[in-house]
Amino acid sequence: MIKELIAIAKANYTVARVKTYTASSVGKAERHNERKNESYANMNVDLSRSPMNVHFKDCGDLTYNQALQQKLDTGELSLRSLRQDAKIFDEMIVDVNTQYFEERGGYAFARRFYEEAYRFAAEEYGEENILSAVMHADELNKALTEKYGYPVYHYHMHVVALPVVKKQVLWSKRCKDKALVGTVKEVVFQISHSKKWKSEKKLDEDGKPILRADGKPQLIPSYSLLQDRFYEHMSGAGFSDFIRGERGSTAEHLTTLEYQIKKDQERLDEIKQQAKDAEHDFMFAKEIDKTLEEIDGIGKLNRLTGNYTLSKSEYDEVTALAKEGITGRTVIVNLSNSRDEYQRDYLFYRKHYEELKEKYDALKDKCKIFLDALEHFPEVVQKFVDTVRGLFAKREAEEKAARERLLAEREKAKQEHRAKIRRGGRER
Repeated sequence: MIKELIAIAKANYTVARVKTYTASSVGKAERHNERKNESYANMNVDLSRSPMNVHFKDCGDLTYNQALQQKLDTGELSLRSLRQDAKIFDEMIVDVNTQYFEERGGYAFARRFYEEAYRFAAEEYGEENILSAVMHADELNKALTEKYGYPVYHYHMHVVALPVVKKQVLWSKRCKDKALVGTVKEVVFQISHSKKWKSEKKLDEDGKPILRADGKPQLIPSYSLLQDRFYEHMSGAGFSDFIRGERGSTAEHLTTLEYQIKKDQERLDEIKQQAKDAEHDFMFAKEIDKTLEEIDGIGKLNRLTGNYTLSKSEYDEVTALAKEGITGRTVIVNLSNSRDEYQRDYLFYRKHYEELKEKYDALKDKCKIFLDALEHFPEVVQKFVDTVRGLFAKREAEEKAARERLLAEREKAKQEHRAKIRRGGRER
C-alpha cells in the first residue's frame, strides 16, 4: 500500500508559471538568467557547468531593457498609456521535476524537451517578442545527488518575453471628418500584461457560462489555461509520462521534501557541532596567553647589569613557551576563520531548513484529509489508489495509441507523396 502511494507521489509534473517585472526590477532576473553574477545566494549553482546552459534565443550584447528600447525606437512596439511602474517583462519559467530528466538520459533529453518547450513559448508570445530563452543545466539537486551518490542537476528554462497585444486605435469624435469617427485610425502593437493574460469564462456542455452563487460567471485563470496548453503541446510533441501541474501546487511532492529536510537537518546538526568544536578549540588556544604569565617568574635578575640569568631547564622552558606562543597565534587565526565559516554555513542551512519545513508543513496540511483517511479507512483509500492508477494507465494507453495512429498517418502520407512523385516522373 505504502509503495503504491509513493509511486503516485513520485509522479512527474509539468509546470509553466509566469512572473512579471518592471523596467527597473528586471535586472535581477537578467543577472540570474544570463549568469552575470560572480556569486549566487543559491549555493546550488555550479558556475563551472554554466557553459552547458543552452540559449535558444538571446539579446546578444544588449540588456533586456536595451533590447526593448530598440523595439520602441523603431516603432515596432508601443508603451502607450502604460504607467511608469507598469509590468513590462514576462518571465515564463518552464519546469518538470528533476527525476523525470534523470530517468530519461539527463542533459541530452532535457535539451530536446526544452527545445520543444521553446517552440511552445514562441507560439504563446510570438518569437519576435522573446528576448531570451535559456535552459539552465548548472543547478545541483542536492537531495537526488546525495540519494544517488553522483551529481544530479535540475534542468529548467527561463523565457523572458514582452507581452504584446494588437490594438486598434479608432478615430475620435474630435476628428474633423465625421465619416471617419469610430473607424480604425491605426493598428499598434502594445505591451500590456493584463490584456495578454485574460481569464476566460467557464462554460458548460452547451457552451453557456457557468455562474457563481452571486450570479456572476465563473472564470478560469489565464495561467491555468497556460498550464493546459503547455501540457497539451508537449504531449502532442511526443513527450509523455508526466502530469499537468496541479493548480496552486508548489510542484514539489511530499516525499522529496521529507528527504531534503532530513538531509538538511543532518547537515545543520553536523555544522552546529563543528562550530561548537571550533569555539571550544578557539577558547582553549586562548589559554596559551595565560601560561605566558608564568614567564615573569622565570630567571633571576642581576640588579647590577640588569640582565636575567636562566638555568638550563628555565631556558628550555622559555624557548618552548615562545615556540608554543608563535604556533598558538596561527592556530587561533585558523580556528577563528573556521568558526566564522561554520557560523555562516549554519545560518544558511538554518534558513534553508526553516523554508523547507514551512513548505513541508503546508503540504502536510493540504494532505491531512487524505492521511486521516489512510489511517482510518485504508480499504477505501486502496480502492481510490487502484482507480487512479487505472485511469492513468488508461490515459497512457490512449495517448500511446493516438501517437501510433499519428505516426502511421504521417508514414502513409509520406509513402503516398513518394508514389505521386514517382508517377509524375514516369509520365514525363
